[in-house]
Amino acid sequence: MAFYWRYQTPHGIPDGPPQEEFDDQAEAEAWFSTTWEELRAQGVQAVVLMDGDDEVYGPMSLDEG
Repeated sequence: MAFYWRYQTPHGIPDGPPQEEFDDQAEAEAWFSTTWEELRAQGVQAVVLMDGDDEVYGPMSLDEG
């Protein structure tokens, strides 16, 4: 299975297909730690870490505060 971030709109609706896929959770989290501000600027409201069809955790808000 591949790990990826599922992006959500302000209403909690999944927003488009995965942009990146990762071999493991650590790789996905490392990518996210350097990219979350860019995602927020693009209008992503929240993210869910997925492992194939399974939710690992989330949703995690990208809002300030």
